[in-house]
Amino acid sequence: MRTFTRIDRVIDQLDQTLKSMLVPPPADPYPETVPREQGELSSEERTLGGRLMRVNHAGEIAAQALYQGHALCARDAHVRDTLRAAGREELQHLHWTAARIKELKTHKSYLTPIWYLGSFTIGAATALLGDKVSLSFVAETERQVVAHLQDHLAKLSAADQRTRAIVEHMAADEARHATSAMEAGGRPLPWPAPLAMRLAARVMTETAFWI
Repeated sequence: MRTFTRIDRVIDQLDQTLKSMLVPPPADPYPETVPREQGELSSEERTLGGRLMRVNHAGEIAAQALYQGHALCARDAHVRDTLRAAGREELQHLHWTAARIKELKTHKSYLTPIWYLGSFTIGAATALLGDKVSLSFVAETERQVVAHLQDHLAKLSAADQRTRAIVEHMAADEARHATSAMEAGGRPLPWPAPLAMRLAARVMTETAFWI
């Protein structure tokens, strides 16, 4: 079995970056839980769904970057594999959100490169502190994402069944990623770290909602 060098992993991360930023979603990217038919939405319902999905797409861009930064600097092969597996699943989420944004006739965040670069830097920097810190950071991030998605479900119209189904499926996956990170060696972070993470996430989500 081939042992991958740091250069190999850098090249792989560049490939994942291009997929994250440039590759369009498949023609039918959604899981089976997403209804194939959608009732008529009002202009207000479509606008809200599009803006919330734009926020989620920005979050998935950030998730790709975080996982790639963590995986690039991970020291243990099992930890690296755990992070990469979660990142591949997050790429599916990226496709779902991109496709739904198009259906709702709106646009992705214009600040996508900033979300990516900032999140990749945070992921790599925390990973350099050790695998346990990296896993702990991932677990806390995913827990906060679940809460964020639950808030979206409370805001979305009941008529917007496709968007709701996508968000519900994403929330279930994110909860599983948090559990996997803790099982792989993550630990609860001291309280200032989750607070700082929530404040940073709020800046991104409130900005992406409009831009």
